Amino acid sequence: MIDLETPRLLLRRFALDDVDFVLDMYSRWEVQRYIGRVPRVMASRDEAVERVERYAAFAEPDPDGIWLIADRTTGERFGTALLKGLPASGPSEPLEPSGETEIGWHLHPDAWGRGIASEAASRVLEYAFGAGLDHVLAVTNPDNTASQAVARRIGMRDQGLTDAYYNATCALFRVDRA
Repeated sequence: MIDLETPRLLLRRFALDDVDFVLDMYSRWEVQRYIGRVPRVMASRDEAVERVERYAAFAEPDPDGIWLIADRTTGERFGTALLKGLPASGPSEPLEPSGETEIGWHLHPDAWGRGIASEAASRVLEYAFGAGLDHVLAVTNPDNTASQAVARRIGMRDQGLTDAYYNATCALFRVDRA
């Protein structure tokens, strides 16, 4: 996984010094309320360490990645951007791969409303298409209108509701390589 940059952002691999930020962000209900089939806040520093270690070790084939989003100049942390295999709904855990790639973003509330999610996601899409992907999907909780607005801003088209992924009903978005 390589670092990605925009004029104001650095998307980089997670490191152990990101644990306190991860705990602060993912322990907030306003961040977690739309993440996962059964949303819950992160409850301990140990969970944050485990997540940072998992994100730092993420080794899917390129162009997949999980990046920490930070300010290029100050290093201020803003959130997470991801590009990874999208799990298909199914009868057993862990869920099997669907063969699709999803893009996602989770931002700290202090970073909301500043265009950071759109800027980071646009750069991740550019990287994905440059690496040869033909299309990318995004799935959101049907009530998560803020993430759906980001998906539209980065050129994704609303495909309606689906139960095909994560054993959950999701709003599905798609963008094709130009």
